[in-house]
Amino acid sequence: MERFLFAVTLAAVILTGCGRAPSGELIGVEGRQRWHEPDPYGMVFIPQGHFIMGPNDEDVMFSQNAFARTISVDAFWMDETEMTNNKYRQFVYYVRDSMMRRMLGEYGFDEFIIMEDDLGNEIDPPRLNWRPRIDMRDPEIVEALEDMYYPEHERFYRRKEIDTRKLVYEYFWVDYEQAARASNRWNPETGQYEGVFYNQLGEEVPIVDRSSFVLRDQVHVYPDTLVWIHDFTYSYNEPMAEMYFWHPAYDDYPVVGVTWKQAKAFSIWRTNYLNEHLARRGQGYVQNYRLPLESEWEYAARGGIPLSMYPWGGPYTRNMEGCFLANFKPMRGNYTDDGWLYTAPVASFEPNDYGLYDMSGNVAEWTENAYDESFYTFAHDMNPNYTYNALPQDPPALKRKVVRGGSWKDVAYYLQVSTRTYEYQDTTKSYVGFRNVRSYLGGAR
Repeated sequence: MERFLFAVTLAAVILTGCGRAPSGELIGVEGRQRWHEPDPYGMVFIPQGHFIMGPNDEDVMFSQNAFARTISVDAFWMDETEMTNNKYRQFVYYVRDSMMRRMLGEYGFDEFIIMEDDLGNEIDPPRLNWRPRIDMRDPEIVEALEDMYYPEHERFYRRKEIDTRKLVYEYFWVDYEQAARASNRWNPETGQYEGVFYNQLGEEVPIVDRSSFVLRDQVHVYPDTLVWIHDFTYSYNEPMAEMYFWHPAYDDYPVVGVTWKQAKAFSIWRTNYLNEHLARRGQGYVQNYRLPLESEWEYAARGGIPLSMYPWGGPYTRNMEGCFLANFKPMRGNYTDDGWLYTAPVASFEPNDYGLYDMSGNVAEWTENAYDESFYTFAHDMNPNYTYNALPQDPPALKRKVVRGGSWKDVAYYLQVSTRTYEYQDTTKSYVGFRNVRSYLGGAR
């Protein structure tokens, strides 16, 4: 009996290790790491607060889609500039390279696929191995990747180029709206889910388990470079269509020609890209990158200045020296008076008081929200949000997404921080881009 008691005591010491011995008091779980969120690269902090959301001037367009009301917004991080061509190109290259490595693994090049972990346990499904370099001088590798290129009859001057139509990104997200419905909750008494779920096709299906709330989608990631031609009638913009996305001269210009779905897919990829890096270093996960809510966008654009018409705080589009304060269409037929004919490199104009560049002008920006004329009427006054997962077969009115900020081709009215308009989620434009936000963990700072 004495040996047994000694063994139990020794086991207790081993289990508690260097921590405090149990006292019988409720002290919480010990050993948890203190949380400090470092400033994300290229983002600025937007503090929590309240503001009057809505028009600060007369409704010159008679759109009647907004009215002034007080809104409270949680703290978040926001990209200081619009997403550039070069940053979006990293997404495109990632999709291209991951597809190549998967194809090589299926072809028999096992070094591009990780089948087992460090302990020799089988990994299901296998992971891509990013360490080995793809040697395009190897004839066998070239043969294995032949399907990644345009077929010979589609090549221009026999140039062997990547078929951008095949660059597809598969991503997943959780439909919290449906998961939060009382009728869709797990019933502990019956031990099962009892509701129904609407999948990506709009079909009503019974809820099996948590996986029912995980939605999957695929999106082509390459920007539509032809927007520079089909957005304009009888206008010569072929050089922009041929050069704007891929040429180094435009690396620091905002990316355009991306749909709302492409911008959302980029946000999910950016989240996974960082989380995987942190996981390899044994660190915890971060909050998700996403598109800004319409209310977050307007709050950030105002820069902490109440009732301001523009991000710079004043009611005019010129400074005291007579220079324009943003890239837009200042006069009829005169696009160049602000210094730029089309888009400008990001951060070409002064930031607002939060340190955000180009919140007005350059390119308009996608937000997370679906567009509804009466949104301000039914929205909550805390982090107002209205989303709708439009299906391909839905009518166009249900595919409208809020666009904010105005662009290089818009008149000054669209540059006002309260002006709201929309584009369709499956369309691309030469004047619409995006930037990401990330919720701040821990509330006030």
